[in-house]
Amino acid sequence: MNEETQQAGLPESRPRMDVNPPVFFVSAALILAFVLFGSLFADEAGRLFAAAQATIILDFGWFYIVAVAGFLLFVLFLMLSRYGDVKLGPDDSEPDYSYLSWLAMLFSAGMGIGLLFFGVAEPIQHYALPPVGEGRTIDSARQAMVLTFFHWGLHGWAVYIVVGLALAYFSFRRGLPLTLRSALYPLIGNRINGPIGHAIDIFAVLGTMFGVATSLGFGALQVNAGFAYLFGLPVSPLVQVLLIAVITAMATVSAVVGLDRGIKRLSELNILLAVSLLVFVLIAGSTVFLLQAFVQNVGAYFGSIVQRTFRMYAYEPNPWLGDWTLFYWGWWISWSPFVGMFIARISRGRTIREFILGVLLVPPLFTFFWMTVFGNTAIQMDLSGVAPIAATAADNMPVALFEMLAQLPLSAIASGLATLLIITFFVTSADSGALVIDTITSGGAENAPVWQRLFWALCGGAVAASLLAGGGLEALQTAVTASALPFGVVMVFICYGTLRALQMESAGSAIDLSIAADAPPAETASLSWQQRLTSITHYHEKREIVAFLADTARPALDAVAQQMRENRLSPDLVQDGDHLGLSVPHGDHGTFRYTVRARAFRAPSFAFVGTRKSRDGEPRHYRAMAQSSEGDQPHDVTGYTGDQLINDLLNRYARFRHARRLA
Repeated sequence: MNEETQQAGLPESRPRMDVNPPVFFVSAALILAFVLFGSLFADEAGRLFAAAQATIILDFGWFYIVAVAGFLLFVLFLMLSRYGDVKLGPDDSEPDYSYLSWLAMLFSAGMGIGLLFFGVAEPIQHYALPPVGEGRTIDSARQAMVLTFFHWGLHGWAVYIVVGLALAYFSFRRGLPLTLRSALYPLIGNRINGPIGHAIDIFAVLGTMFGVATSLGFGALQVNAGFAYLFGLPVSPLVQVLLIAVITAMATVSAVVGLDRGIKRLSELNILLAVSLLVFVLIAGSTVFLLQAFVQNVGAYFGSIVQRTFRMYAYEPNPWLGDWTLFYWGWWISWSPFVGMFIARISRGRTIREFILGVLLVPPLFTFFWMTVFGNTAIQMDLSGVAPIAATAADNMPVALFEMLAQLPLSAIASGLATLLIITFFVTSADSGALVIDTITSGGAENAPVWQRLFWALCGGAVAASLLAGGGLEALQTAVTASALPFGVVMVFICYGTLRALQMESAGSAIDLSIAADAPPAETASLSWQQRLTSITHYHEKREIVAFLADTARPALDAVAQQMRENRLSPDLVQDGDHLGLSVPHGDHGTFRYTVRARAFRAPSFAFVGTRKSRDGEPRHYRAMAQSSEGDQPHDVTGYTGDQLINDLLNRYARFRHARRLA
């Protein structure tokens, strides 16, 4: 039992299982069913994956193209509009990180297994087998880099921005939980806490799980290829499944040791190894040519971006679209809750314009440079006859990286470094993905038990193994494309909900969604100036707020409930720890709810979420926050007298009755 709970005389607040039951159990059941099906019926699973891929490409390919194009246009509109000046936090908030630190963290967000797997494989594949025209020519080499940039450029990061911006805006500026369902509050109100909100979180869990599993599958394929090159280890599905098991076990160790010693340390190692490998290839290869190619590739990409965005090969059907573009759009959408939550956490205090500019520029430019260094080096080797890398990639894509490195000096060291980097990316992807999924399934709990995170890490490894056993690379592509479809629809509504909230804020709507941690109460007309000054300047400990709930809020709500019963109503007053709630049912007209609870405020941390152990030392202050079911958001009632709290409640109850024509 923690010290604060003991002081307050409350029962232990840490349950053995800290989850949002509908989201956790439904998500877990669906994922485990998928794992069992893929493991026990591998052949049937392979046929099902192939049929699903064909159906999605044929019937829903247009949706992916239009949706991702729309996301890019949406974020560009926000950046250029007056909404770009809106801060992701209170108006007087300042960024938590300097520009240099923030940009460095965005830089790290652009790195992952995909860069290692596709850095050579994708450009060389487009060069050898372009969607149109003859392969292995100068023209196909130019086109290969444009296509690679297209898949890794602005469109994918616009997908991340949509989710990250919504999370940051509704959490830091509006005071809603750091969950995806919060973005739909302007559209459906408190129904986000019901089945609709649960469905949104389940779609996010499934998308993230299959996105992470796809990355783990690619990582296993490439680690297997690296070990085959370095040690002669055979390349086979069995070896790949064993590699997934071993590296997933390493991810669980990272989860147990915690954020500071786990993900953070490995992430720092990832950056160091990746930059070292990049610099080595740049220097060992044709340095001047690569720098020239980078400038030309960027110009060609921007010159063809509009035409390429809407290219669907409608008049000349081409399976290339489904194998590449649609797969990538699904992969970006699946990963958006994961990366979106990261970039949201580090961007509090930035304006929307700063947020969009930073995310649209820093990670894509680094990715473009990475793809140029690795992709153009491999293409140049193939064109000049140094090594048949195109033929190698056609037979075995994961080997393409090691075939290219073999032509450079110190090839064994470079290949070993690449393999180590893939492993560390594998571990951080599995651990971080499990952390995000645990956050979603626990309803944003700050102190979820470690075993829950371990459970999701193991699930990610099991899904990746099932996909490889049930169809290999094609199964990975199908899983990520299919799982992204429902969440892609959710993202369309997230865009609308975000825009609607910004419009309401700009118009000064009477529906107040805002909350600032240190702002004065939203309705202060009944407070004396002395009360207001005390509320603004005093930082309360939790025991003070718990005492306020017991000595002021509870008697006030008891008095209202008693009077309502005399007026033939049936109120229900419930206290659960530091949460006090009054509900008044009105049959078909709905139920009025008014809650008062203790809420802690602290500066957001770099990591996605922290355990209680990592946060005990952080300074916190507490406020009593009230909220009703009438579309308003939590507002500060700390320091209210009983009568003032009753007036606050009755004002909102009157609004409830008026809206439903009960008064």
